[in-house]
Amino acid sequence: MTFSTMQERPLLISGMFEHGRRIYSESRVITMSPGGRHEATYAEVGLRTHALAHALRKLGVGIEDRVGTFCWNDQAHLEAYYAISGMGAVLHTLNIRLFPDQLSYVVTHAEDKVILINDTLLPLLAKVVHELATVRHIVVIGNGDASCLSTAPNAQLHRYEDLIAMSLDEGDYAWPELDERAPAAMAYTSGTTGNPKGVVYSHRSTYLHALGLASGATAGLSERDMVLPVVPMFHANAWGIPYAGWLMGCDFLMPGPLLQPEPLVNMIQKEKPTFAGAVPSIWTGMLHYCEGKDVDLSSLRLVLCGGSAVPESLMRGFQEKHGVTIIQAWGMTETSPLGAVSYAPRQAKPEEQWLYRNRTGRVSAGVEMRIVADDGTILPWDGESVGEIQVRGPWVTASYYGVQDGVGEPSKFQDGWLRTGDVGYVDKRGYCQITDRAKDVIKSGGEWISSVELENVIMAHPSVLEAAVVGVPDPKWEERPLACVVPKPGVTLTEQALHEFLSDKVARFWLPERYAFIAEVPKTSVGKFDKKVLRAQYADGKLTVITRG
Repeated sequence: MTFSTMQERPLLISGMFEHGRRIYSESRVITMSPGGRHEATYAEVGLRTHALAHALRKLGVGIEDRVGTFCWNDQAHLEAYYAISGMGAVLHTLNIRLFPDQLSYVVTHAEDKVILINDTLLPLLAKVVHELATVRHIVVIGNGDASCLSTAPNAQLHRYEDLIAMSLDEGDYAWPELDERAPAAMAYTSGTTGNPKGVVYSHRSTYLHALGLASGATAGLSERDMVLPVVPMFHANAWGIPYAGWLMGCDFLMPGPLLQPEPLVNMIQKEKPTFAGAVPSIWTGMLHYCEGKDVDLSSLRLVLCGGSAVPESLMRGFQEKHGVTIIQAWGMTETSPLGAVSYAPRQAKPEEQWLYRNRTGRVSAGVEMRIVADDGTILPWDGESVGEIQVRGPWVTASYYGVQDGVGEPSKFQDGWLRTGDVGYVDKRGYCQITDRAKDVIKSGGEWISSVELENVIMAHPSVLEAAVVGVPDPKWEERPLACVVPKPGVTLTEQALHEFLSDKVARFWLPERYAFIAEVPKTSVGKFDKKVLRAQYADGKLTVITRG
């Protein structure tokens, strides 16, 4: 017997979609591509989304069948987001940057029945299409030559626009009344160790996450915004922007494959988006591109930046040179990904603003966080006690799809909490600070060195474009930091200059003796620094290392 008098209506992707479609029918979806600019209203996108659901049903897609998308951020991908989940199937966003063996693995492991693919990406899928035994249909978006997919063992080829055209006159699709806990979408982790692992988002978790992202404590989205999701729609569902933006009636500016600094800067100047999200490496490239140029990026009222630690120099550069506020956010595929956002508190004095802006983030409403010592002790939020960060909440995964936790590698879950693998502390106001990934902490002579903090200080040097720090073996101290530095183009940089720059900014024992000047920092498939590659290059003697005496 309950005492609530509230109606129990399920939180479904279809409900989210219909709200945006009907309430904000005149909001726009703008897609940029090498072929030009395309614009459609929510009403037009709505008709096509219903047609796509009809078409997929004719192809045999049923409840909980997995439909993969191998796509850029564009209108068709947005249509797929809502048609697939709305009809009760499961959207599986495929990471276009996975190695072929990983791509084949995730498609097969998820048992994808259909794949939607942009024609410019056909050569990537062609490398593994002969291995995709579960795939029955491949739907090509665009008119590109698809003959490279002829080795697909069981799949028929279709053209996206043909399927839409054949179903446009069938009217609205009858969205099923699903359990809100039913699967809506799935994404696989980037697989830095072992095979990628699948996270399955429910309708309920996705709806709640969208509200959390849209809230004033995070992005503060409304009909007055135009959102630019640079972060790929295959990376934790573009951080939830396709859902929150549609639910709030935002205009969308979809960059398609135009993810280089010049086209991004040009489209921002022309289309005037107000909100954007992307990893730090994207904004680093844009800031460098804008140097010495007369550009206007002032339409951006807010940029959320995450995926790895955001250097203060990057945030200050955009703030001071372009009037653009970059706010650091933290999360994972496993957390949908919203976990924490680093706005300064209302009480912070002007000189304290950057102290908080530099933190990993303040714990978001809907997410619980705790710090756990190696021996299992729950540590206080005192801003000092360091341990593993663990989280739980309605949009945090409780398991991995089709994987028995703890078999073959340590458990990722503890007493209902997700073990993030991040090491850090939390202060009394709920601001967490990640000091490192557990596997990236450098232990030197019994003392801990934070590679993340050292990287941020190095990247504050005016001649540094990017920097990654890894621990390497040392006969005396067990481990010492190796600074892998990417100088800005046309700049001469020496290890002596970096040593002098760092000498009054970090503890003496943090100062690296080893430097390697490299062309670029290796990145994972979702744009994070791939430190395991740097460690391997060092071990194999492939880095030119300068050692200070």
